[in-house]
Amino acid sequence: MTAPTASPDSYYQRTGERRYKPTAHAGGAWNVGEQHFSPLAGLIVHAIDRHLAAGPAQDLAVARISFDILGRIALDECEITVETVRPGRTVELLEAVVVIGDRPVVRARAWLLASLDTTEVAGTPDERLAPPETFPRWPMTEVWDGGFIASIGIRRQASPPAGRATAWITSPLDLVAGEPSSSLASFMALVDTANGITVRQPPTEWMYPNMDLTVHLHRRPEGRWTGLDTTVSFGPAGHGLTSTVLHDADGPVGRAEQILTVRPLP
Repeated sequence: MTAPTASPDSYYQRTGERRYKPTAHAGGAWNVGEQHFSPLAGLIVHAIDRHLAAGPAQDLAVARISFDILGRIALDECEITVETVRPGRTVELLEAVVVIGDRPVVRARAWLLASLDTTEVAGTPDERLAPPETFPRWPMTEVWDGGFIASIGIRRQASPPAGRATAWITSPLDLVAGEPSSSLASFMALVDTANGITVRQPPTEWMYPNMDLTVHLHRRPEGRWTGLDTTVSFGPAGHGLTSTVLHDADGPVGRAEQILTVRPLP
């Protein structure tokens, strides 16, 4: 494995047209020698943005993106390829594949829908979160390890019950060194943290990593804060589910779901 670069200001550095090297800030929470999936999800969206920018101009927006995690994501250089599976002027489907070494480690599919003015009927029953400054700072590093967790700023409700929490997350770091990222890519780079902001069991005694991440959006997120209104459920047969209403500073933007494999640590 190539040692990650300890860049002070980004999660990744570009090494080729489709290749990226993680910095130490991308280190995982379950295993510091792996990538945390949060910044990688943002990087995939960044690659999708580049793919769209290289094509014909269209007023399409990501309405759903699903990530399937196929195995261990080493803290090593990766290649991301993006292709248009279903082209269209009003509906389009893209697929992105992340390869480390010779092995695909993530497959993602994104549905894009045409944008038009529906301000007249816009609304949601989801209540907006209180602003970030009203939440106390939370030292997430007291529960989780890794470069990514150490890199982010978190404000979380005080003393939440097990499996239920609301929080705001931000990061001062760029996604890719020297490259601007869209608000969606920066937002998505923090969403996978939902599975760690409220724990049903200590991660020193139980494992519950997520196998996927699926995000549905009814509005494009803006700004530097990702708001998480999260519920974690464990079933009786080794399966779990992390469900989150997603917010930016202006209110709800969509939802995220993560399936978990729940097992005791030896």
